[in-house]
Amino acid sequence: MNSKGVMEGHHRRDIPARPRIIFMGTPAFAAPSLKALVEHGHNVECVVTQPDRPKGRGRKFIPSPVKHAANEFGVEVLQPEEASDHEFCQLITDRAPDILIVVAFGQVLKKCLLEIPWWGALNIHASLLPKYRGAAPIHWAILNNETVTGLTAMRMDEGLDTGPILLQEEVSILPDETAGQLHDRLALLSGGFLIKTLEGIVENRLNGRPQDSQMATYAPKINRRMALVKWDQPVPVVSAIIKALDPWPGAFTTLGGKEIKLFSPHVVSEDRPDGVPGRVTGQSSGGIYIETGRGVIEVRELQLSGKKRLPAGDFLRGFPLDDGTILGK
Repeated sequence: MNSKGVMEGHHRRDIPARPRIIFMGTPAFAAPSLKALVEHGHNVECVVTQPDRPKGRGRKFIPSPVKHAANEFGVEVLQPEEASDHEFCQLITDRAPDILIVVAFGQVLKKCLLEIPWWGALNIHASLLPKYRGAAPIHWAILNNETVTGLTAMRMDEGLDTGPILLQEEVSILPDETAGQLHDRLALLSGGFLIKTLEGIVENRLNGRPQDSQMATYAPKINRRMALVKWDQPVPVVSAIIKALDPWPGAFTTLGGKEIKLFSPHVVSEDRPDGVPGRVTGQSSGGIYIETGRGVIEVRELQLSGKKRLPAGDFLRGFPLDDGTILGK
């Protein structure tokens, strides 16, 4: 991993060594950053997270992973429906924070909130900005078969991940790594990366450099319409779709009116142009081989709609896919 920081200029006054922090985050990705702040003795005044949402078949209201972590650490939790509305901005003004730290909060934050702390708002984003601005940078890095991604610390403005870059850390993407696996790895790295960034701010070493908007790419939300596997595409494309949608929403194919989700792929061959797209062509000890428009892929986990995700061997015992079966029909 390589770190690149920007050391230029000075702020209008020094931030305290233990600034008053309001932390804003919601999903599991943000929890290690909150944990790192608490464990390093930083002054987290309160945590702001999204309201509890109904989930599952019972539609029970479930707290966010960040709320769960904050409760474990004994940190006060605030849950506004809209973090940038006037009433909530006044509440934050009354808390007089030195800095907001935002990690995957899940709402667009407006100028009225971002300008309350005298330093402003620090954001940790899971890409090497200006590449992959937006909601799903991890998924799109894998969809596009990138070999490198990383973390960016950015001083927030009102744009979509457009603020000045303070620090970046490069991370290699492993050959068979899924979005879920990369998410978990970046989440764990983000805690230490946040502490390193905060130290640079406190020591007045990181002032930021503007992003080159001409180099910007975007990472919109993933949706289920993207999930149907097109077997006539070459194997790197098929593999990327399956990896990028693992674990959610899960790339899928069809057979006899049934949906079969596909996970944990491995490219076996990229140079077989004479196969039949979607044809099952054999099994290994850990997976099932399927031909694509060019090349062969091994799928090592599968799931029928409404059933559990299973290793290929267990799945095939209950739902055989004989050689010659053509998926996507």
